[in-house]
This record gives sequence, C-alpha cells and structure tokens, in this order.
Amino acid sequence: MHGHVLSSWWRAHQGDGGCGAFGRHGWSCGPGGGRPWGGHGGPRDGEGDLEGEGFGGGAFGVRRPLRFLAYKLELDERQVAELARILDELKTERAQGEVDRRRSLSGFADAVGGATFDAARANEAAALRVATAERLKTAVTGALAKLHALLDDDQRGRLAYLIRTGVLAL
Repeated sequence: MHGHVLSSWWRAHQGDGGCGAFGRHGWSCGPGGGRPWGGHGGPRDGEGDLEGEGFGGGAFGVRRPLRFLAYKLELDERQVAELARILDELKTERAQGEVDRRRSLSGFADAVGGATFDAARANEAAALRVATAERLKTAVTGALAKLHALLDDDQRGRLAYLIRTGVLAL
C-alpha cells in the first residue's frame, strides 16, 4: 500500500475512538460495543475467529464450550443436552478445585507467616493440592469417556483434532 493511501485512510478513521466506520455510525465502541450486535469478534459474543476474543477461557479452554462444541462437532439436540450435563459436572468440579487452590495458598501462607516454619501446615496444604489434582484428573478423564460414548466416529475424530491442535485446552 502506498504511503499516501495509508495516510489518507488513517486520517479518515481518526476521531472515532478506534472503531473505524462503526464509531462514525453512532454505534458504541466500548466494552460490548463496536457493532450493533455487540462485541468486536463476531455476530454474537463468543462466535467468530478462534484466535479472537470469542473463544478464550472456561471449561475445555473456550469461553462457551457447549455452543462451540455443538457447532464444531455438529451435534444433534440429544447430544447437546448430554454435553451440557457433562460440562456442568466438569464446571462444578473445577470450581471446587479453585476453592481448594485458594485454601492451599492460605495454608502455605500460614506455614511461612509465623516466627517458625510450620512444616505440618505446609504439608497439609500440599496434600490438599494433590487431592484436588487427583479429583480433577478423574473428572476430566470421566468427562472425556462420556464424550467418547456420546459421539460418532466422525465427531470423535473432530474432537481429537481440536484437542491435538490446542483449540480445546483440557
């Protein structure tokens, strides 16, 4: 692109809060804005480019794993209902894991916060971490086993691809 074309484009897009044409058309460009349907990543928050803001964090490494997996694996209604149940169980277990993580941090802090190191308290906190990791391991492998039983061969292959390529983080 020639410099004069780039500079004229840049000047044309100044004063709109960095929102391009959307800001000039009166659509909000703050959080949740930018387009009349909200967000900057796609038609609805959570849809669009995998590298964009729509699919980051949450169970299975995506913000909305149910909708994402239903779309990517082309699930029928029965499969979506079962997947929702599986993901809900996993979400509950991960939430409990986060509570346990905070408890273990508190235990570690208590162990080092006194005049002398409390080895028993540190070992107790470390044991809580190990128990939590075991519970999460069981929950994730159980969820994967249920997913395997739920899906057909083609869907299993697509799920394996999503996991292998890092699109889904377990």
